Amino acid sequence: MDPEEPQSTKRTVNKAKESITEPQKKPAIRLRQMEIDDLAQVYHLGENLFKADETPTMYRTWDPFEVTTLFNSDTEFCLVAEDEEENLVGFALGTTIIKEHSAWKYGYLIWLGVEPSYQSRGVADKLFNRFKDLMLKEGVRMLMVDTPAENKRGLRFFEKMGFGPPRPHVYLTLNLAADQQKLKMKSQSNGNGNGNGNGHSHLVVLKKDSA
Repeated sequence: MDPEEPQSTKRTVNKAKESITEPQKKPAIRLRQMEIDDLAQVYHLGENLFKADETPTMYRTWDPFEVTTLFNSDTEFCLVAEDEEENLVGFALGTTIIKEHSAWKYGYLIWLGVEPSYQSRGVADKLFNRFKDLMLKEGVRMLMVDTPAENKRGLRFFEKMGFGPPRPHVYLTLNLAADQQKLKMKSQSNGNGNGNGNGHSHLVVLKKDSA
């Protein structure tokens, strides 16, 4: 730089240099099939990612049974991602669907989750591509995913992975709380259906008079 250049210009250049940061290095990630010892970690990671209070309809089914059911029924389509220290940082859970009277076999990526500190670092790409490879080996002809409409980041990811334009899907809910309360009150008033009002049945033995 010219020594005669104004100090204000030098400060501007220095600030520009300081503002430049090196791109975040992609972590070394290992993918493997999910094992039984991973169940708790996968569930707790998903519990942090899929919050029912934020999207109550879409994420209503995330619970321990959802994880164990998929693991037991479709173990080969349950993947986890580990970092260099063998910390579980992501997972992909899916299944295949065969429709009656159809020659097509469908793949369904049900859950895809990545630890927040590892997002935008290629982990989701690796998990999806491995899942896609498994589907191809299974003879799947079409892959399906779903995500909340407000999940713009997720939509951009799936579009980047080649999925077609999203289609709206309408969910309807029916709150049965009032009906449950009525059923409970009816059950209490009827004595749980046995007529004695205390929920216990009594056996009355009639003895024949020997006289």
